[in-house]
Amino acid sequence: MNVRAFLDTNIIIYFYSETEIQKRDIAYKLLDNNDCITSTQMFNEASNVWLKKYMLSVDTIKKYLNNVESVCDEVLLLNRKTIDFALDLKEWYGYSYYDCLMLASALESDCDIILTEDMSDGQIIESKLKIVNPFKNQKREET
Repeated sequence: MNVRAFLDTNIIIYFYSETEIQKRDIAYKLLDNNDCITSTQMFNEASNVWLKKYMLSVDTIKKYLNNVESVCDEVLLLNRKTIDFALDLKEWYGYSYYDCLMLASALESDCDIILTEDMSDGQIIESKLKIVNPFKNQKREET
């Protein structure tokens, strides 16, 4: 059985990167080797990055989002329960609200891990969800 892995936005950004080739290759493997879950929050954040930082066309972004949706096993919608849970996680763990919204979505969807480079690698949230930075070893090689 594959691991249920929640994808943070940076995983999807690297999935389409033309400059971060090693991270792109890692992102490809992650999507191939896990049951991938994400949320509409990631779609919003990725769209914003692609528009502002990479200045991609709307058509290109829609194509990327359609592809992500077809590759992921689930794309979760945010609801008030998730928002309340994220606010609790913010108080308990101190991550940014948007990171906690990802954590809440991952926990509510029974994910085993959350793949991100933005939180503390190895930390266990609510005795269930493990934060995994899949680029940790790759980063060491670059420095």
